[in-house]
Formats: sequence, C-alpha cells, structure tokens
Amino acid sequence: MTPPQTADRPKERLEEVVIRFAGDSGDGMQLTGTQFTNTSAVLGNDLATFPDFPAEIRAPAGTLFGVSGFQVRFSARDIHTPGDAPDVLVAMNPAALKVNLPDLKPGGLLIVNTGNFGPKDLEKAHYDSNPLDDPRLEQEYRLVKLDLNEATLQATKDSGLGSKDALRCKNLLALGMLYWVFSRPLSTTEAWLEKKFAGKPEVLAANLAALRAGHTIAENSEIFQGRQYEVAPAPLPRGTYRNVKGNDATAMGLVAAAKLSGLPLFLGSYPITPASDILHALARYKNFGVITFQAEDEIAGICTAIGASYSGALAVTTTSGPGLALKTEAMGLAVMTELPLVIVDVQRGGPSTGLPTKTEQADLLMALWGRHGECPMPVLAASSPADCFWAALEAARIALKYMTPVLLLTDGYLGNGAEPFRIPEDGELTPFPVRHWTDPEDFQPYRRDPETLARPWAVPGTPGLQHRIGGLEKADITGHVCYDPDNHEKMVALREAKVMGVAREYAPLEVFGEASGDLLVLGWGSTFGSVRGAVVRARQAGKKVSQLHLRHLWPLPPDLGGILERFERILIPEMNRGQLARLIRGEYLREVVSLTKVKGRPFTTAETLAKIEELLG
Repeated sequence: MTPPQTADRPKERLEEVVIRFAGDSGDGMQLTGTQFTNTSAVLGNDLATFPDFPAEIRAPAGTLFGVSGFQVRFSARDIHTPGDAPDVLVAMNPAALKVNLPDLKPGGLLIVNTGNFGPKDLEKAHYDSNPLDDPRLEQEYRLVKLDLNEATLQATKDSGLGSKDALRCKNLLALGMLYWVFSRPLSTTEAWLEKKFAGKPEVLAANLAALRAGHTIAENSEIFQGRQYEVAPAPLPRGTYRNVKGNDATAMGLVAAAKLSGLPLFLGSYPITPASDILHALARYKNFGVITFQAEDEIAGICTAIGASYSGALAVTTTSGPGLALKTEAMGLAVMTELPLVIVDVQRGGPSTGLPTKTEQADLLMALWGRHGECPMPVLAASSPADCFWAALEAARIALKYMTPVLLLTDGYLGNGAEPFRIPEDGELTPFPVRHWTDPEDFQPYRRDPETLARPWAVPGTPGLQHRIGGLEKADITGHVCYDPDNHEKMVALREAKVMGVAREYAPLEVFGEASGDLLVLGWGSTFGSVRGAVVRARQAGKKVSQLHLRHLWPLPPDLGGILERFERILIPEMNRGQLARLIRGEYLREVVSLTKVKGRPFTTAETLAKIEELLG
C-alpha cells in the first residue's frame, strides 16, 4: 500500500529545484532521474534534464571515470536549461561524491549512501580518508547520511530476491525518499514498475518495497528534520503534453513529415552514440509504415537511404560525429543526383572517437563545407529537445520541396535531454503532399521548376520515364552524362541557386528584446536555453541586451545582416572554437566576440551572463 502524504506538516513552496543523481553506471541513476522527471511532468511542472553518461562501457565500479549522472530541473515557471548547479545531490559512492560535490550549491541537500564508503570504495575514488568524517561537510551542506544498502536489504527481505539482486533496488529507495521531500506521488513510478516487471513478481515486489520504504523513512524519521517542499505546476500553454527526449522528438517529427507528405518513411542507419536512439525510436513506428534498416556501416546506411529516395520514399540517415565524415562521399552523390534526403547529425565531442557520450557543436563547418567539390545543401539546427520535432519536420519539408539533401544538426545535450512537448492539435500541421512525376510527355529529368529549381522526381518503373542517374555530372535538362566545362559550371550554379533559394521562404527573424541596442547575443542549436536565461537576467538588471537564435544556418536568413547592423556588439556563444563566429565574420565583414567552450558539457546560464556583464561593464 502506498504510504499516505503527511497532511499536517507545513510545506515550503519553492519556485524551482535542481536535483542531481550520481553513482555507478549500474546504480540506475538514469532510470531514477527519468522516473522523477516523468512524475514531475504528470504534476505539470516545466522540466529540463541533463543525463551525463560515462564514456567507458562497463567502467570499473567505484572509479571516477565510471560515474553516471542525471540532473533534472523542475519548476513552477517557464525554464530553458537543466540548471547551472544542483540544489540536491544524491551520491551513491565516494567517486560520485568527489566528481559532483564541487557543483552543489552552498547549503544544498547532500544525500550520501554510507553503505558504499568502505576502504576499497574510498581508494578507488582516490580519497586518503573518509570525506564524511570531515566536519566541514555538515557545515557547508545539509548532509543526510544513510546506509541505503542496509535499508534496501531490510525493505526487500520478504520479496524472494537474493541480496545481490535486492541491492539493485537501492536507487528506488533513494527515489522514494525524494518523492516525500518534494511532495511527489508514488503512483506514476508504481504503475511503471507494475508494467515493466509484470512477468517478474519477485523483482516487482522488491522494487515496490524499496520505493515505499524510502518514502516511509523520509516521512517518519528525522533525517530531513520534517522539512517538506512543493513546486506548483507551471503556467504552460493549454494543450496535451508528454515528456520527450530530443532523439525521440526527432523521430516523431520525421514520422509526422511522412504523414504530411503522403510518403513512406525509410531510415538507413548505423548505430552510433548518441544518435542510436533515433533508430530505436523509428523502429517502434512500423504501424505507421516506417521501414528501418540497420546497415553494416555508415556508408551503407546513407547509400540505402539514397536508394530509398530514388524509389520515391522520404529517406533519412542518422549519425554522430565521425559517422558524418564517413557519409561525405555519398552526400555528394545525393547532391549530384538531386534527390531528397534528410541527414541527422547528433553532434558529440571530437575529433575521431573523441568523447562519445559528451556534447559539442563542432560539426558546423563540416556540415556547411565538408564535402568534395561545390556541394551545397541546406543546414538547420534544433534549439531544444522538443524543438527537435519541428526541426526534423522542417528539414523533411525543404528536402522534398527542393529535391535536395538537407542536414539537420542536433547534439548529445539535446538528444538525451528531455522537456515537456505540447502535442500538436488537428489543423496545426500543414500537409505538403508530394506528387511523383508520371507524365511521359516531353519528360526531361533535369528540367526545373521555375520557382524552386527542383527537378522532377520520377520513380523507377514508371512507363516512359527512363533516365540516367549517378554521380557523374549531368547535362542540363536532358540528364545525359556530360563533361562539357560550360555545362559543369552551369549545373554547379543551378544547384547552388536552388539551395540559396530556400531562404526566400524563411519567416522573418525574431529578436528577443529590443530590435537595436548595445549587445546582441547570437546563437544556434542547443545554446538557446543558457543564452535566454542569461539575457533575461541581464535585462532585469537594466542591461541593453537582446537575443537572436538561428534555425537556418545555410543559407543564412536574408534579414540577418540588417539586424546585426543595429547592434553595437555581437556575442556568439558556441560549444566549439568559434565556428559560427568565423562564418559571420566572413559573410558580413562584422567583428564579433566569440565565447567558446569544448568541455563536453553545455554552457551554463552563469557563464553566458558573466560574459555579457564583462562586455557591458
């Protein structure tokens, strides 16, 4: 039976809370954080999460490089980031404490599992002595020391599980404690457990017992001094919401594009961190006519997608970092054949294998120019986990309308992060039906639409529409193989004009704040949240600063130059060494201030705000 909430204890109302769960990869920190997030979503809080995975597969337990973390920020107001620093840290072992304690706010709540602070645990974390014996820890933080291992074994002793398996439930015990502290119900997680372990009654009983025991311990003991908090629902726009990760939102956007265009969806992809979840998500949409193909390598993945596009499908390939490098020759083939294709790059730390589980924005210049020959294609970027839906939809629409490959940039921070997503209602999504060419009368494979310069899309096997295709240069209109130098220059110019023409249909750029002023913070991709938070705080302090965030990175918006001219200074924060800054300098001959970060972690609001204050005095 679920323990009842204590009604007679006063609860302190908070506007927002940031919690970080940290422990070994096997401690279930991602699961714990996800369950807390889902429960808070049901209560109507605005949310943002930051899962932080170790790069090593099965890293040795208790080591510093094996620490897994999950940060969730839940709020009674609109938020855009998972928070700069946690108010609460749950540390399951000494390594988790050592890695994450420097981030905990002074006076923050620190919950430590003392059951994992033995001599060997301390040695693996490179502690000379037990940090829990240091009196400064209790002076600087609200320290709660509890042997979660022993408490879990006691709670699960009647479940039928052995001690080793029962100890895996200790994350649920910690979760139950925090559910009481922050006035969260157990019902959402209980329902999830009952569904997940329906065929394993002993495992279900143990997890439920641990969850409820954690709640009871927090409620009936004095470890939290009876202090309980609540965070009210956020005033989000009316609608139906679901909690969504960026990679899942990308998949949903692609499925929506297939339905709106009337085409089957084909994904040809090779698993690679952190893009693999898009493949996993799309594989679950077979009931919507989605076909997924797991190729043997990156090159095969994109080539099968090109083949699917040739046959008339909405074709997609997904990748991360080094996988994009492997796809470049086939991307040139898609440009030469002028076939629609969506390429999703979930960026990660590089170069080479780099930091597979960490985030970065360092693929921008490669996305723009990293192909053989004059090989232009539109490049877009998503700005939040939920925005991945809309960015994927837009990428597919452009690809189909202009008969061109389109590159969509997200990153590990967006792909693995989560936030509430308002499900579009009927009538909100505009169909863009696609008609394949069927008329054999005077058919020419490279005769172009006068508005978009797109060539006709003729599906193989259509009577009378036989034509050549491939990577060799084509003659204008006829599509015959052609080595004439004048024709080559003409075709290069036509392909470029087609791509640059996409910018004609962009909506006008929207500046957050005044349309002119002392400073414009210009960004792209996942820096949106930290920039918005910093700009809001700077404006509240009386600073004349505005924000502009780019969706379309190539071709650049036609009104961008005029906006830049209206500001005294331009600041560009990026998780790279200044790639958009280089592009803006080159295109507009405008000096900018480049704020860079390549630590595998996203910008914090405080970092961006500090630079704004430095520039504005």
